[in-house]
Amino acid sequence: MSAWLDGQLKSLGVTTKLVDLGKHVMDGQELPLPPAILGRIGDDPKKKTVLVYGHYDVQPAEQSDGWDTEPFKLVVDEKTGRLIGRGSTDDKGPILGWLNVLEAHKALGLELPVNMRFCFEGMEENGSEGLDDLIKSEVAKGKDGWFDGVDCVCISDNYWLNSRTPCITYGLRGLVYFKLTVSGPTRDLHSGVFGRMVHEPMTDLIQLMSKLVAPDGTILVPGVDDMVSVADAEERQIYEKLDYSVKDVEDAVGAPITLSDDKVTVIMGRMRMPSLSLHGIEGAFYGPGAKTVIPASVSGKFSIRIVPPQTPEKIEPLVVQYVEQEFAKLNSKNKLKIENLHDGRPWLADWKHWNYEAARRATEAIYKRSPDLTREGGSIPVTLTFAESLGVNVLLLPMGRGDDGAHSTNEKLDRSNFIEGSKLLGTYLYEVAAVKA
Repeated sequence: MSAWLDGQLKSLGVTTKLVDLGKHVMDGQELPLPPAILGRIGDDPKKKTVLVYGHYDVQPAEQSDGWDTEPFKLVVDEKTGRLIGRGSTDDKGPILGWLNVLEAHKALGLELPVNMRFCFEGMEENGSEGLDDLIKSEVAKGKDGWFDGVDCVCISDNYWLNSRTPCITYGLRGLVYFKLTVSGPTRDLHSGVFGRMVHEPMTDLIQLMSKLVAPDGTILVPGVDDMVSVADAEERQIYEKLDYSVKDVEDAVGAPITLSDDKVTVIMGRMRMPSLSLHGIEGAFYGPGAKTVIPASVSGKFSIRIVPPQTPEKIEPLVVQYVEQEFAKLNSKNKLKIENLHDGRPWLADWKHWNYEAARRATEAIYKRSPDLTREGGSIPVTLTFAESLGVNVLLLPMGRGDDGAHSTNEKLDRSNFIEGSKLLGTYLYEVAAVKA
């Protein structure tokens, strides 16, 4: 994919460089990381310079997962207008949208309204390994670096809230992902022989996991929720204006299970509040049948989505201290191990910046309506790296809809969104050129 994309960019007049990001170990094998692609077109000092980011890697997929079609073969459903396939919306579709913009200008003999820089990677779905170091090293080169003179950044790697209203996004939550391991016996035990004779790791782990989050979503780790200030009137008004309802959430999850019936409370739970989710237990019996085993070691996995001013460095000590205290209360002879598997900081941009004004005007020109102004519940760590390393405004300008099913089976991108989204990206460049900085 990297070679194909590099070739496409070159054919459209972009000067490119494939950057070796090194190697990583997966399942005991040392494998080369997919290269990053840096590109540039235009060096007019009278024009603004826009850096575009995207990723050409995708989530794993097999038809046996529940796909109706082969996931790695694009299928066009003529009845619905859906482009079905892994990566259609996340994030190959938007990358192709940028290529469409370049191709249209080349075919029509038009000069781009701005200078453009590109950064495409192949490891976003696995933590963007190696990319932070690349960005920082290029910035350190100054005028000799690929990002010299960048005025703003545009990322198209997210989605509308629903299937009706386009949006522009100015914030993302960060993440801290934990693994709790409780171990005791040297091997799995028979419950009929050792039940109620020994401390069982699973019993301890379930007790610990139950102490992390309340049924209403309140994070029980002391100090975590307290870090976040109350939304002021101006911010609440942003959420009140969003074309998104409790019913939209219920339709998305397939059941009436929202934590509140108040729209703003529900939306803020996703966009501006931290959340703690329990993800699974490793090492426990989970197959069909009735196996009467006492596992020797079990690991519970959970994560906390964090928001400003929270950082992984502030959150991790609170979690470690609290879990160790709760474990001590169990008076268990088992052993506890706490690990931070990976983390990323949250990002929040100035939505009153001219970059957002350009995106708003472009959206209104293409879709004939004002976009929703949103913060996303997920994480794209490189967003913050660009913002801090380059010292410029970063914008998220989505192409796909909220029902595209990114990371899920039958991922799709509506053909209309692909076409109009390509127009949106091109129009955005013209609005950036026109807006007063």
